[in-house]
Amino acid sequence: MNRLKTALDSDFFYRFKTDKVAIVSFSVLMLFFLAALFAPLLSPMDPHDPIQIDIMDSEIPPLWSSGADTDPDERFLLGTDQQGRDMLSAILYGLRISIVIGLFAVAVQMIIGIAIGLISGYFGGRIDSFFMRLADIQLSLSTMMIAIIVLAIFQASFGADLYEELAIFMLVMVIGIAEWPQYARTIRASVLAEKNKEYVDAARVIGLGAPTIIMRHILPNTLSPLLVISTVQVANAIISEAALSFLGLGMPVTMPSLGSLISSGFEFIFSGSWWITVIPSVVLILLILTINLLGDWLRDVLNPKLYKG
Repeated sequence: MNRLKTALDSDFFYRFKTDKVAIVSFSVLMLFFLAALFAPLLSPMDPHDPIQIDIMDSEIPPLWSSGADTDPDERFLLGTDQQGRDMLSAILYGLRISIVIGLFAVAVQMIIGIAIGLISGYFGGRIDSFFMRLADIQLSLSTMMIAIIVLAIFQASFGADLYEELAIFMLVMVIGIAEWPQYARTIRASVLAEKNKEYVDAARVIGLGAPTIIMRHILPNTLSPLLVISTVQVANAIISEAALSFLGLGMPVTMPSLGSLISSGFEFIFSGSWWITVIPSVVLILLILTINLLGDWLRDVLNPKLYKG
């Protein structure tokens, strides 16, 4: 209770509850996370189960739609796609896949980037030069370029069937590995500022080794910028996955993400079945927008020079 009271009385929480944009963004984001978490309970059907899909229910418009060739059906609030899948169910499951890929891809980025940034910043010299030149090479290649090449080669070498089984793992690893320099450079800059301070010198004097000094003393004092970076990187990872799925190199049609749903319905947008691609697009835009707005707010709050109260 004391910790909860301290948190509620903190300056961080006060700034949060007095900022309407932060409250709305956080509320919408939590709504998306809860919808993804409880997708099996909220969904009228399992869109991944072919037994529950009836092709005769294809391209049924949303309940509020009028003037469509097919009449709305009370069973399908957001209509159905060209395969007869309930759009609400497909979006909830697709939202879950997109968020999982975004979070785990950022976790991979953090693990690689933090490790390289700590080692590079603390030891310096040739180690620092090697890792920073490696980061420069990585930054010269776009995430999409690397992902397209790797995923295309994997599909061509091992076949589409194996890729469908490993799609989430492959997307997490490719997007994660492609974006580690963002974390490495940030951590390195923080380590360079911290490693010559008195508390680090005191740790060296009492005989602590480099791993202990890095993990116990320097790392905790370099983590604050990572919260802001992580929010932005989650949004970027979700966008990257959606773009790859739209290009046919992301999630398979049997386990669609938001990007896959947008891609599968794009060819029907001018035939009158606009909801198949428009509704997942709106959900994706709202998800990215709320994450970015929350990230901007965190950046301002955690940086006193930017926050104007």
